[in-house]
Amino acid sequence: MTDPEELDGIDLNILSELQKDGRIRNNELASRVGISPPPCQRRVRSLRERGVIRSIRATLDEKQLGYAVTSFVSIQLKRQTPSAIEAFEAAVAAEPRIQQCWRLSGDTDFLLKCLAPSVEAMHQQLLKFAAMPEVQAIRSFPVLGLPKDGPVPIPGDASAPPFK
Repeated sequence: MTDPEELDGIDLNILSELQKDGRIRNNELASRVGISPPPCQRRVRSLRERGVIRSIRATLDEKQLGYAVTSFVSIQLKRQTPSAIEAFEAAVAAEPRIQQCWRLSGDTDFLLKCLAPSVEAMHQQLLKFAAMPEVQAIRSFPVLGLPKDGPVPIPGDASAPPFK
């Protein structure tokens, strides 16, 4: 993991620009951050190698692809043993309509973001979770809207809180 203080102003500007437009050409990116293209390309490569940039990909509109229902699903396992966690994570990894999975602490062990073409299809997905031997409890939170889908705050940016 990179310490945010290891990132200089140019790195932070590169990250900010890439979050705005991941398809930006290197020449344009270099111009926007005030350096020439070769060092800009080296910096982007270094940010990728260090894991600061995990990936650059398109953000798709799930509804236009037939997924009318998005739901967050909290899962509580019966036991938090390594084998139960591994089995659940393997089942989640095999399901393409689970878009994201977070492992949590507290009353909820996992929080999933699930997509489905219909309410009935989401119900069938929930029944699959219920049938898993590791699962103790399930709660579903259907999404009504997405009022905010923002970028990761860039340290040093006026809108980002300072590190302490």
